[in-house]
Amino acid sequence: MKIMILGADGYMGWPTSIDLGLRKHKLCLVDNYTKRKLMSQYKRNVLVKSLKLDNKIKYLHEFNKSISFYDIDCTNAKAFSSIFKKFKPDAVIHYAELPSAPYSMRGATEGWRTLNNNLQSTFNLIDCVKKYKSDCHIIKLGTMGEYGTPNIDIEEGWLKIKHRNRSDNFLYPRQGTSLYHTSKIMDTDLLWFYVRTFNLRVTDLMQGPVYGIYVNKFATEKKLETSFAYDDMFGTIINRFIVQGVSNIPLTIYGSGNQIRGYINLSDSIECVNLAIENPPPAGRLNIYNQFTEQYSVKQLANKIQSALAEMGIKCSSRKLQNPRIEKEKHYYNAKNSNLIKLGLNPKLLDNDIIIEMAEYVRKYKKNIDKKIIMPKFSWK
Repeated sequence: MKIMILGADGYMGWPTSIDLGLRKHKLCLVDNYTKRKLMSQYKRNVLVKSLKLDNKIKYLHEFNKSISFYDIDCTNAKAFSSIFKKFKPDAVIHYAELPSAPYSMRGATEGWRTLNNNLQSTFNLIDCVKKYKSDCHIIKLGTMGEYGTPNIDIEEGWLKIKHRNRSDNFLYPRQGTSLYHTSKIMDTDLLWFYVRTFNLRVTDLMQGPVYGIYVNKFATEKKLETSFAYDDMFGTIINRFIVQGVSNIPLTIYGSGNQIRGYINLSDSIECVNLAIENPPPAGRLNIYNQFTEQYSVKQLANKIQSALAEMGIKCSSRKLQNPRIEKEKHYYNAKNSNLIKLGLNPKLLDNDIIIEMAEYVRKYKKNIDKKIIMPKFSWK
């Protein structure tokens, strides 16, 4: 299959590229290193510096020669359409969006850049599919944050409503809590419009916060691990907590710690993308899957990580901070996530072995940790 991966240099994009390359798909990788540039601009670091894609791709060619790379900006319609017309993919995995709620809430410049980048890249992709390859399957990485924290169960994308003796299915109501999440909601609405109007085929993977390292023999041997952010702006909570624990920094709980979210291991996330590729919707359908495997409160995560690290002889405490975010700290949360399980996902759950594996990886690169970038530097208020 011919697959285009947008944002192929990222935390999820690079392991997806390895995984699909090993499956012998013909790949077109696209990235212009925006996240690397932003991390440099705001003086944030990843745990292990990695080669850029134009240097890493030669290692992929050791097992799959049918992989190309283009250093272009997906918001540039002319540049993007030129490679899309040339490659004519059967499927496109859309990771090419600014992936940070805190970044989007830092100020007007960051908020506008998030909205502009995410909507423009999505629109350019949709426009190319409509014009040049209408049967191409778009796989968009959404976020569970689009739903917010409603006081009812969160269904998988759709809600059946009965009103005055009539009923219909609607997109589940969205209420994002940051401009990043709002941009994803706009993406969903845009895609749904094109699905029902022009019969496009789309899968929207509503993903919870991702954690973990990509365990792959090839990547490990070649020292081609994916990026692992742990800072206040781009690091996800579990990754950040483990870095804090290994660094003897108290785990920072924002507010009460009662905020509940659905989480997923990086390896499971890559497998979900593969399941989406293998199960495309027919023309004119939008498939929506809630892509997470477990629900935890922040306090539960902290306790779980402290317990696992204790098995390694690492004693770490936790402390509460005034919440820099604007969010409900006490709320109902019960999200459904059965569809990917039905397709064959066998979840890799957050147990002590997983946490210890991650902690050992972090400890190997402990000298690279910059403690100054972990604590929140600004408030959303």
